[in-house]
Amino acid sequence: MTDTNQSNIAKTKLPDFRRLLKNYQQPDFKRSLWQVLNSYIPYIALLTAMYFSLNFSYWLTLLLAIPAGGFMVRIFIICHDCGHGSFLKSKKARDFLGFISGLIAFVPYKQWRHSHAIHHATCGNLDRRGLGDVWTMTVEEYLSSTFWRRLGYRLYRNPYIMFTVGPLYAFLIGQRFSDKGAKRREKNAVLFTNLTLLGIVILMYFTIGIKAYLMIQIPVLFFASIAGVWLFYIQHQYEDVYWERNEAWDFDAAALQGSSFYNLPGILRWFSGNIGFHHVHHLNSRIPNYYLEKCHDIITQHVEIKPINIRKSLKSLKYRLWDDKNYRMVGFGALKKLAMA
Repeated sequence: MTDTNQSNIAKTKLPDFRRLLKNYQQPDFKRSLWQVLNSYIPYIALLTAMYFSLNFSYWLTLLLAIPAGGFMVRIFIICHDCGHGSFLKSKKARDFLGFISGLIAFVPYKQWRHSHAIHHATCGNLDRRGLGDVWTMTVEEYLSSTFWRRLGYRLYRNPYIMFTVGPLYAFLIGQRFSDKGAKRREKNAVLFTNLTLLGIVILMYFTIGIKAYLMIQIPVLFFASIAGVWLFYIQHQYEDVYWERNEAWDFDAAALQGSSFYNLPGILRWFSGNIGFHHVHHLNSRIPNYYLEKCHDIITQHVEIKPINIRKSLKSLKYRLWDDKNYRMVGFGALKKLAMA
């Protein structure tokens, strides 16, 4: 095995970041309220404008769907923070706001909260893959798989599927079903969310009409789901990302090396709720999104965090498999050489 940056981080004695960042894990009600207002109000205004634009030009409707999708992503970040207990002090208030915010993104809040908590507890652990993450195979696993499993994996990792129809399917259809092995609470959450969404569709049928509703809602969800899947993908899929077997897995190393610092332009950082500071989020998920940048500045005083910009992130599309002999992600093009080795 090559000695890589990830193994160096795992071996380095790091400061107690949870202690250093503890002061930032308390939510600020005014900041949280302001984020709700500056996310929900523009979103509702854009949906209203899209409805009236149907009388003029559907191209204008589709154009408005792009910023509306951005606000849907921002609203989902509120759902995300509520799920981590980091947005409001009151659990009842968090759960209510999380449910409403998840509903807007077609996500059953309590099931998503459960699977996402598993993701945080297992991120970068090769022996605990399979729930709340992007399907990632090792080179050895891929080479030893059947033809059909290889084909399924190639289709799953194909960017023309993963970032087009895949996200829409995941949110519109995939989220309508319970996870494998889900408990009663998560199953009930899925059922209640589905019934509420059905109620909304019926209400829209008797008010603006089902055709108008679909012409507005589907494009917004399409753009938002693509952005959401892309953000989640790039947070844990890049060349020198962190993966380790269970016995060598380290929480801090998985956060700092296995979760990216996606250095987005200011406007995209705002729409994505600072989720690009994902290494901070994985170090302490109780930190509200509006404090992540401050915490990043504290962390970089102790350890170097290499950023990923948009240009570099696009190169991550070619990385599909984890090479556990060389501690790096590789593309399908490297298989022949690795198989010979």
